[in-house]
Amino acid sequence: MRRIWISSTLVVAVALAVSGCASKKEKMLPHGDQTMLDIWNQETGGGARAGQGNRQLLDARQSLRRPLTRADVMAMPAINTSYTRTAQNEIGRQFHRLPNPDLVMYVFPHLAGTDPVPIPGYTTVFPLYHRVQYAMPGERTEDF
Repeated sequence: MRRIWISSTLVVAVALAVSGCASKKEKMLPHGDQTMLDIWNQETGGGARAGQGNRQLLDARQSLRRPLTRADVMAMPAINTSYTRTAQNEIGRQFHRLPNPDLVMYVFPHLAGTDPVPIPGYTTVFPLYHRVQYAMPGERTEDF
């Protein structure tokens, strides 16, 4: 009786699995008259409207740009040299460690082990973060 029940369940499972493949692609994934190339050209501004689409893209980029001021140009060498390694700044740290506060936890008296052994209450200290975290140059301004 049990063998008949298991084999009939197996037959039903196989029939369900095979019937899942009986649907047609056109019904599951209908498509319109456009090809992938038509959709690509429409979304990227290519094709017949290529000149107009490229112009809109250039206009959008130009609106995001701003000219460099004289102060920006003058400050650029100093900013660039602050990140380069020299004998002078090799000694100092550029990437300072971020603070990792200690957490203090009190463990209450309890019983432990397979034979319940009383453990008295105690205090333990552990760091908040497992890894040491570093700041980017100029990210931290206060001394530590």
